[in-house]
Amino acid sequence: MLTTTLPKWLGSRNRVYQNAGNEALLSLLDLRSPGRALDCGCGAGDNARRLGEQGWAVTGVTLSAEEQRIAARHCESVLIHDLDLGLPRLPDGPFRIVILSHLLEHLRDPHSLLRGVRGVLTPDGVIAVALPNVLYWSQRVRFVLGQFEYSETGIMDYTHLRFYTYESGRRLLADCGYTILRQTVEGFVPFPFRRALRCLPLGPINHLFSRLAPGFFGWQLLYVARPRVVPGCSNEREAVPHEIYSGG
Repeated sequence: MLTTTLPKWLGSRNRVYQNAGNEALLSLLDLRSPGRALDCGCGAGDNARRLGEQGWAVTGVTLSAEEQRIAARHCESVLIHDLDLGLPRLPDGPFRIVILSHLLEHLRDPHSLLRGVRGVLTPDGVIAVALPNVLYWSQRVRFVLGQFEYSETGIMDYTHLRFYTYESGRRLLADCGYTILRQTVEGFVPFPFRRALRCLPLGPINHLFSRLAPGFFGWQLLYVARPRVVPGCSNEREAVPHEIYSGG
């Protein structure tokens, strides 16, 4: 009997995730005061490159030796480590930002990693999380048609072990002791809507519909969060004047 962990071990160690970086996620952060960032599941270093261009020092973690080689161009250091085992021993830190972009859905135990990340954040530190939305409109259509098929990339990537919605992603972070500072999506509307509203630019149309029904039109779920303050506990954090996220 095959299990869902098999594709991960067959594919993840040799796979290279390379793109332009997650602009939608990074745009939620205030990057004007550079510091240290940790990119968990750094891929080929595309987010690290964008952060580095703004003066941030980035430590990356990946499961792939090939990704390590490429990401090293943009990171101060890149560690090969299975994040299902928790965080590795980090040469740098603490970190003002921890990036978790399209990583948690690949893990058997994302809760343990999220709880561990709390310990490497600075007092004003935040996490920036991106997750694929399993109930994106095009995926819902496939489900209605009786299709539940894995693919090489995208929402149904064959290395995904967990699936999230707009609300379950929020609950995941809350259950792991985080306060959500920003929750939004990046989305695209179906062609009939675009055609009916062709007098408007596509960007504003996507933004409007994603705000009206984020769980339906958002293909990626975006969150910025910080560890929740628990008065009287040893992990209590004092309020800080500057948050590492852009408002809204």
